[in-house]
Amino acid sequence: MATLALTLLVAVDVLANDYPTEARVDYVLGCMAANGNSYLTMQKCSCSIDVIAEHLPYETYEQVDTVMSMQDQRGELGVLFRTERGMQDQVQALNQAQADANLRCF
Repeated sequence: MATLALTLLVAVDVLANDYPTEARVDYVLGCMAANGNSYLTMQKCSCSIDVIAEHLPYETYEQVDTVMSMQDQRGELGVLFRTERGMQDQVQALNQAQADANLRCF
């Protein structure tokens, strides 16, 4: 039983650490730009990406980032990314992860 619990803890830790450093830094820099460029903000933004990583595997985070950037496109392509249900579900999952991050870190 203890082995199973340890295995589950390791699996959760691996999922939370599958974000490349570059993605984490990019998130923190963007977060700091939006919330103030202070040391305290850097700590809060670092906490935020860690919480998001607990909720979403990096592959999903990357897909949502693409969807969100494509939603700003004009025409049919933008409409597809704004209205397709599966994509909106992924965006909602990120929004929920960010809400948890805001509660825990800010």
